[in-house]
Amino acid sequence: MARKILFITLSNIGDCLLTLPVLDSLRQKFPEARITVIAGPRTKGVFAGNPDIHKFITYDKRASLKEKINLFVSLWKESFDVVVDLRNSLFGVFLPAKYKTSPFLKIPKRVKHMKDRHLYKIKGIFKIKDAPILPVALYPSLTDKEKINQILKENKINSEDKLIVVAAGARSHTKRWPRERFIELIAKLIQELPVKIILVGDREDREGNQYIAQQVRVPLVDLSARTSLNELSYLLKKASLLISNDSATLHLAGYLNIPVVAVFGITDDAKYGPWSEGSLVAKKEISCRPCQEAQCEFGTLECITLVKVEDVFRLVKDILLSEDRRQKAEDRKEFKRILVVRTDRIGDVLLSTPVIKALRDSYPHAFIAMMVSPYAKDIVEGNPYLDKVIILDKDGEHKNWLRSVKLIRKLKKMKFDLALVLHPTNRAHLLTFLSAIPKRVGYDRKLGFLLSDRIKHTKQFGEKHELDYNLDLLRYLGVEIKDKNLFIPVKPEAEKWVEELFRQEGISSSDKLLALNPSASCPSKIWPAERFAQTADKLTQKYGFKIIVISGPKDIRLADNLVKNMRSRAINLAAKTSVTQLASLLKRCSLFISNDSGPVHIASAVGTPVISIFGRNQAGLGPKRWGPVGERDKLLHKAACIECLAHNCQKQFTCLKAISVEDVVLAADAILQN
Repeated sequence: MARKILFITLSNIGDCLLTLPVLDSLRQKFPEARITVIAGPRTKGVFAGNPDIHKFITYDKRASLKEKINLFVSLWKESFDVVVDLRNSLFGVFLPAKYKTSPFLKIPKRVKHMKDRHLYKIKGIFKIKDAPILPVALYPSLTDKEKINQILKENKINSEDKLIVVAAGARSHTKRWPRERFIELIAKLIQELPVKIILVGDREDREGNQYIAQQVRVPLVDLSARTSLNELSYLLKKASLLISNDSATLHLAGYLNIPVVAVFGITDDAKYGPWSEGSLVAKKEISCRPCQEAQCEFGTLECITLVKVEDVFRLVKDILLSEDRRQKAEDRKEFKRILVVRTDRIGDVLLSTPVIKALRDSYPHAFIAMMVSPYAKDIVEGNPYLDKVIILDKDGEHKNWLRSVKLIRKLKKMKFDLALVLHPTNRAHLLTFLSAIPKRVGYDRKLGFLLSDRIKHTKQFGEKHELDYNLDLLRYLGVEIKDKNLFIPVKPEAEKWVEELFRQEGISSSDKLLALNPSASCPSKIWPAERFAQTADKLTQKYGFKIIVISGPKDIRLADNLVKNMRSRAINLAAKTSVTQLASLLKRCSLFISNDSGPVHIASAVGTPVISIFGRNQAGLGPKRWGPVGERDKLLHKAACIECLAHNCQKQFTCLKAISVEDVVLAADAILQN
């Protein structure tokens, strides 16, 4: 039986908190023993008020040799039965004791977390099992509890409220998620979830927390440098969860078994991550993390700056609202770095955006990149579920394979472990193969043998929508699809452009706007411009629309012809809008009438109802595969031929001419009057 125990722990508060389960184990094993603790001056508050601690000795590593020798002699005289030295210091080596931890103990690689590594050092000595240990080392006093209860009462926070504590600071700047992200996150949490927010931190965090509190512009409580460790522990016990960087507060919540959403960058969450039940980590598994270095080699700290507000917000909702969903994610094979490849046209890339959202839902920590062509960049750049956009410029920078070598080297360095090739091309399959991506999933066509996982290619039959063909690659991986909505980012600069355009054209917020697109990529898709004009005139007379005409650069003549044949005034923006400007413009329209083309899917993505006009009926090219996907969208299609020759039509596109102006007007009525 041990009567006297010496417990030598670490100097930083966070590191010290990781050793508290060892102290609890010793107390549980030897309830009558007198425990002496040696630790750095910063950790004194960890043991304040603890009746199980007989003596606390402050260890100053800067003390003189004489002072250290005097301390050693005084400890020698104590004749400890047990010496547990988690610092691996000379005290632990030379002090005599019946039971001692060894600085030379080899800890198995399977024991990863520092809390578990500390516990491993005593388990063999005292035959301690892995049974849960109740946290008893922290002792908030009655005064501590009264102070916190009073603060909560003053700020109208009661036991029914969901309280989230936010620790935005960290000892090292390399561990800090940007303050602006915390500001955006806190505002989003308060606006979208019924929660109350309290900011915590020490003196060094005060300035940063004050800035967050000033900028967030929603009610919160800032307790920076206003709580002791015991007071903070009592506050955390009243919280639903903690949001934190890699910090001492994270380990305090871990010790108290409070759920944590932690943002991690350079440090290894397997060693220092949250250890309370139900906790989650927001991280981006880029190839260089966790480097565990004091400074970022590249000076960018991408590992933590790539973590988006939406990433953290999603994890908070998982903890507060959805236990089942999180368990399913934990049971599935984890991919750390994912590349999505889609290098064809704008509409095709837009129909791939639900894949990005589903991947983020299923692999919240993964680094997700997408490879697209230059003209599709604006479709995905700014997508909150995507971490990086990679450009494949097959007509420019990467025109020949010698120029593509640089891109292959870049992809290799990023160490992707999964590639999803949504649209089969020889180049896409070669790139992903030569980039040494181990799992390459795609359709078995055009060098499909280079894929590791091949799905039978049946797109040419058009049996389902292209959106579902894209999602089938995820279904193959066992990913659950919950959201099929398209997404395109609406950018502030594009919004300003539209506002200035409307100001110049005299368009007010109360005006109803009708947008028309007479262009398309192929003659087999183009409804006559004269009919667009007649339709616009009838709808303007009926609903009081103001008309906007758009088109691509190759179809300016069609747009001009449409405007010339209209009796109503129209704003002709043919070839005058970027993709992002078009998204902002269509978002403000009441209706969009278009041939089968990319802008149809842009309108669907921003929630504007669409009438899409289809001609051809060739297998794989018809409306079943390429029609609009919005809830209120309509498509008009009158198949006139048994066998469709598409752009080689010998009947002057009878199918398109079969769609009358009245057909389009009736479809518009069905949308606008419902």
